[in-house]
Amino acid sequence: MEKHGNQLETDLHTLMQSSASRRQMLRWISAGGAATLLGCGGGSDASTSTATSSTTGTTIGTTTGTSTGTTGSTTSSCSIIPEETAGPYPGDGSNSNGVSIANALALSGIVRSDIRSSIAGASGVAAGVPLTIKLQLVNTKTSCASLAGYAIYLWHCDRDGNYSMYSSGVTAENYLRGVQETDSSGSVSFTTIFPGCYSGRIPHVHFEVYPSVGKISSANNKVKTSQFTFPMATLNEAYQATGYTASVRNLSQITYATDNVFSDGTSLQMVSVTGNATQGYVVTLTVGISV
Repeated sequence: MEKHGNQLETDLHTLMQSSASRRQMLRWISAGGAATLLGCGGGSDASTSTATSSTTGTTIGTTTGTSTGTTGSTTSSCSIIPEETAGPYPGDGSNSNGVSIANALALSGIVRSDIRSSIAGASGVAAGVPLTIKLQLVNTKTSCASLAGYAIYLWHCDRDGNYSMYSSGVTAENYLRGVQETDSSGSVSFTTIFPGCYSGRIPHVHFEVYPSVGKISSANNKVKTSQFTFPMATLNEAYQATGYTASVRNLSQITYATDNVFSDGTSLQMVSVTGNATQGYVVTLTVGISV
């Protein structure tokens, strides 16, 4: 079923240490049992505090906006993105890959925008449909104000469904992992490839939010862990590209409703998409946190 290593014991241990461990474990078991635990998911903690702000001539990320008159004034709202499990393959120093502690955040060069290549002596390059990920971090406590100077660590599987640092054949690689610091508008951008679909999970991207780049040295410093996904139409289109044959089969066997993370809804975790499988995609998402 899964080509990844048996991370069940490690994943359960990680869950039991989290603030929502009991809820996440119950939802994992009900949504897919032990077989699904071999994937990368977990339950969500769907606390959603909503803030509303008024801006001029702009809409914050994927938040809803209503223009008034001809002045260009737009009213936007943001909600806290659900807390999700980091899964078995975080590479943030919190678990082992079976041989040693996997910590991409300690690697020289991990703060980068283009995450397609491995770094720090590793030479692998992830192939696949080009993808640009643009996230905007906002504070729901202060009327959706942008959060500058935060660090977002992002990672996902390659087009074969493998995770660098963990999966057989790519344990020595560290591609598709990277950190960016939010700019004055709270925004970051990552250049990567479209992730594949492996058995038991809807395609997704993981990320963790840290108060600053200087705080990424310890996973204990993170203030948010979550995941986001893609529209089904985009998935079906992207997987017609070369190299994604297995993803077509795996995607046909899973839905948002049966996924162990997104079964409770995707409204705050669904990216907006432009582009195509030939020229590549650009996806955007507003990430609301309460700090």
